[in-house]
Amino acid sequence: MTATVTSTLRLGTRGSALARTQSQAVADAITAATGTPVELVPIVTEGDRSAEAIAELGGTGVFVAAIRRALAEGSVDLAVHSYKDLPTLAEPGLIIAAVPGREDPRDALVARDGLTLGELPAGSRIGTGAPRRVAQLRALGLGLDIVPIRGNVDTRLGRVGGRGAPGDLDAVVLARAGLARLGRLDAITETLDPLQVLPAPAQGALAVECRTSDARTRELLGRLEDVSARACVVAERSTLAALEAGCSAPVAAYAEVAEGETGPELFLRASVTAIDGSDAVRGSATGPLLEAAALGRALATELLDRGAAELMAVTP
Repeated sequence: MTATVTSTLRLGTRGSALARTQSQAVADAITAATGTPVELVPIVTEGDRSAEAIAELGGTGVFVAAIRRALAEGSVDLAVHSYKDLPTLAEPGLIIAAVPGREDPRDALVARDGLTLGELPAGSRIGTGAPRRVAQLRALGLGLDIVPIRGNVDTRLGRVGGRGAPGDLDAVVLARAGLARLGRLDAITETLDPLQVLPAPAQGALAVECRTSDARTRELLGRLEDVSARACVVAERSTLAALEAGCSAPVAAYAEVAEGETGPELFLRASVTAIDGSDAVRGSATGPLLEAAALGRALATELLDRGAAELMAVTP
């Protein structure tokens, strides 16, 4: 049923604290911009049910498939996703109706005793579940012991020891955006420079999705659109798609909007790192916001020409 201005919109969301916080922020923004009330509808996904690593579950899509089914079937009217969790292929019948303003996309270190990455001694146990982070941390050559972890933000933070805490890890690496949305920025001991650890494509961005046929909801959600955020994630995800890689591949991409000679321009950086950290290819490109997708594809082509496919095939 097509939503009206006064009818309540049903927003499908995962049940984690971070997902609910993100969804509630979007719900509040919709209500503030349109006067339309929004109800959150919790949905359990495959990624929530399993304790296996994301790569073992099939990588991209494990946190969104159940929500998308509910959306397509009409059980909910819209969904809010962490954009980096979405497959790069479009879902038939659904559309990303809005990309709201983006949080800081950088990675963050939470370490024992307030330490930074460079201060952690060789052999320190660093927890992360992302192959991209694993590869880039290994490539730094700091002699760190990278430990695969799963779980919500609080679970991961709780594994960090120090100052009397009994945790089994010396540090974890998380998305800074998630910590910001949960009000946990005080836990960060270092925000990692993209020159050291380049973020995942679309990290820190949200995707607000609805049915393509639902014109009224599309119009309401369109009022949340941030043009710069959309251009950045399109460039980053076009790089990922052209590399034929998913969120379980060691691919990083980060676009920023800067003022060029003829107006705003995108500055896009991307890298592919062997999972064992032994080698990497990096590149950058600049272009107009309206050519974001082409910019990402061109940079991916450059990386492939320089051996990116071979690096993605490296096994630990």
